[in-house]
Amino acid sequence: MPATNSLLPGPKNRPIIMVSSPVDGIEDLLEQIFAILSADFTVWMSYKGTVPVDSKKSNFENCLDAVRKCDMFLGILTTHYGSGKDGGNPSITHQEVRAALKRDIPRWFLAHRDVEFAHDLVRNLGFRIPFDIPDLNARMNTLRAEGRHPVINDFRVLEMYEEVIQAKKALSERRGNWAQPFATAADGRVFVVAQFLRYSRAIEDVKNGPLSALRQMAGEKGEQR
Repeated sequence: MPATNSLLPGPKNRPIIMVSSPVDGIEDLLEQIFAILSADFTVWMSYKGTVPVDSKKSNFENCLDAVRKCDMFLGILTTHYGSGKDGGNPSITHQEVRAALKRDIPRWFLAHRDVEFAHDLVRNLGFRIPFDIPDLNARMNTLRAEGRHPVINDFRVLEMYEEVIQAKKALSERRGNWAQPFATAADGRVFVVAQFLRYSRAIEDVKNGPLSALRQMAGEKGEQR
């Protein structure tokens, strides 16, 4: 049975989708995704304040609980690694992505084209992921100290990207490794509409039963007579 959240408005039996992402620079995209998905799904998105919060738990725990309880997962990777980093531990976005991959639930990913480009460039220059990430971050911090503004704010985002596309597996063994490149909010919107409109229609077909469309057509013909 799908998880439900009676604290949120809308039908209680709607599938729940967790949207995981950094926020900086993609606020407009997140607003659009929330509006699109809310038509057919219960959307858990920390940016919009809809993730269920247990006051006895930490922010990390609440976010990871949401990933464990949701029915579907949409992850968005950008050049920002994400906030919520505790020391050298992974960001909360990275932890959410790992939890979703471990659950093996229906999942979709958007990856900014600059992440894809940086990943290919770093590998072509001979750097190994994740082994050389500390060195890459050290070089980036040096550039920052000189007043430069690197595109990637933490190269661990490339490690997260590799986990999503399952780069360490042979091509024949990869499943659920699609990461759709996007450059603008419009690009992301097209992907979300195409994927989730199809998914919501499939859910509706199952809910109504395989003969529902035929019955509707028969009813329409009867009215015409």
